[in-house]
Amino acid sequence: MSKDNRRALAALAEEVHSCRLCPRLVEWREAQAANPPRRYRGQDYWARPVSGFGDPKARVAIVGLAPAAHGANRTGRMFTGDRSGDWLYASLHRTGFANQPESEWRDDGLELRDAYITATVRSAPPANKPTPEERDACLPYLERELALLERVQVVVALGAFGWDGFLRAARAIGEEVPRPRPKFKHGAEAQIGRRRLLGCYHPSQQNTFTGTLTVPMTDEIFVRAKNLSTS
Repeated sequence: MSKDNRRALAALAEEVHSCRLCPRLVEWREAQAANPPRRYRGQDYWARPVSGFGDPKARVAIVGLAPAAHGANRTGRMFTGDRSGDWLYASLHRTGFANQPESEWRDDGLELRDAYITATVRSAPPANKPTPEERDACLPYLERELALLERVQVVVALGAFGWDGFLRAARAIGEEVPRPRPKFKHGAEAQIGRRRLLGCYHPSQQNTFTGTLTVPMTDEIFVRAKNLSTS
């Protein structure tokens, strides 16, 4: 990554952190910080939009849905401080993308190697369900990230929302999206411009507790991503 792109990515992160475009999301994220669950009382919540995190020279990008109210909205880092993050970073550690399996706080020493994690929506939404208008307001941030992450060859979409968000962002920056539009499923693959898109069930507790997403299923996706990015 060029120095200009690094500076632009850092400037984009600061812009994301100060965003107040969606009044419903601003109200929700701040309300969750003001009245947290008992186990988090006394903690200093981030309570702002969350920027992408990882290796700026990454060849693999991971696109999720949005920060969790008491996960990234609390800790200030994507997929950090909740069960979904525990599942995701453990897999990234096993497959060689992370230096440690735990992700508890934004300054806990976690580093990503050849991977970058971002999301379609940057503020925690009520019931984890952003509106189409909120998604569209946030998409330019993802578009700009993808344009700046010039080495990314493979994108792993976590869930249908991440899949849809990436396709919308890719089209917006001029990437060719096949017709008919590729459909999401776990293990789905599609060539989108110069990048390969992989589908992975979101590591939500609903999926991991029910066995819809298992440890081997998750690891297989990231092994596949690694192989595609280095071939």
